[in-house]
Amino acid sequence: MLELRVLDQGDYPALEAFLSRHRDTSMFLRSNARQAGLVFAGQRLQATYVAGLRDGHVMGVAALCWNGMLLLQAPEGLEEIVARVVRETRTPLRGLSGPAAQVRTARSVLGLDAAPTSLEEDEELYALDLRSWTPPARLARDLRVECRAPLPSERTTLRAWRFDYEVESLGRDPDDLVARAQSDVWLDAQIDDDVAWVAVARGVAVSFSGFNATLPDIVQLGAVYTPPEYRGHGYARAAVAHSVRIAKERGATRAVLFTKNPSAVKSYEAVGFRHAGDFGLVLFA
Repeated sequence: MLELRVLDQGDYPALEAFLSRHRDTSMFLRSNARQAGLVFAGQRLQATYVAGLRDGHVMGVAALCWNGMLLLQAPEGLEEIVARVVRETRTPLRGLSGPAAQVRTARSVLGLDAAPTSLEEDEELYALDLRSWTPPARLARDLRVECRAPLPSERTTLRAWRFDYEVESLGRDPDDLVARAQSDVWLDAQIDDDVAWVAVARGVAVSFSGFNATLPDIVQLGAVYTPPEYRGHGYARAAVAHSVRIAKERGATRAVLFTKNPSAVKSYEAVGFRHAGDFGLVLFA
C-alpha cells in the first residue's frame, strides 16, 4: 500500500529524486517544483502536489497547477493519486499532461472520457544527448541566417507568433483575449529568463525557438514557430540548433521536445533529435 499525501517543501528532495529517474517526461513537474516550490498559493508555476510514497520514497505524483493543468508522473498508484489531488484543491481542471498511457487512465478515472476537448492527442517524444553532440556543420552560414536573443523591439512580433502557435498547435480560439494574455505572459517569461532565440535573415526575424522548461541537466524545447511565409527554408532548424548549442554551453546534457508535426520532425531530426517515446496532452474545451 502507498501512503498518499499532499507534499510540502520538505518533500522536495524525495520528489526530485523520483522525477529525475523519469526526466524525459517530467520536465514541467521538475521545472515548476524547482522554480515555485511545492506549496500552492495560486501563483504562476505553483501547484498542489499529491504523491504516493513507500518507506519515504515517492513512487508516483500528480500536480494540479495554477492554470488547471494536471501533470502526471505516476507509474504506480495513478488512480488513487489522481482522485486525491482533485479532492485537495478547488482549481478547475482544464487539461492533462504526462506519459500517454497515464493521461488516458487519469481521464477515465476522473470520468472525463466524453468531456469535449479543444485538443486531444498523443505526441511523439524526441530526445538529444548533448554530451557528444555538435551543431550541424555550417548550418546557419549555409542558410545565411543569424541566431540570437530577441531584441526589445521584436517582443510585440514574437508575442503575436506565440499566440499564432497556440491557435495552430493547441486549438486556441483566435478571439480569446484571456488566452492571448496568458500566451503573452509565457513569451515574456521566456525572453526575460534568457531562454528564447530568433533566427534572422536579411535583418528580419524569421523563426523562434525557446525552452518551456529548464533544469541544470536537461532542457525542453517548446513553442518553436516559423510564420507560414518563412517556412520551407530551414530557419527553424537553425533556431533549434542554436538553442541546443546554448543549452550545452550552459551545462545541460540532454534536450527533449514533443511534437505531432511531420514537417517539424524533419527539422528536429536534422539537428540530431531521435524518437524516444510518447507523451499525452488533453485540453478540455
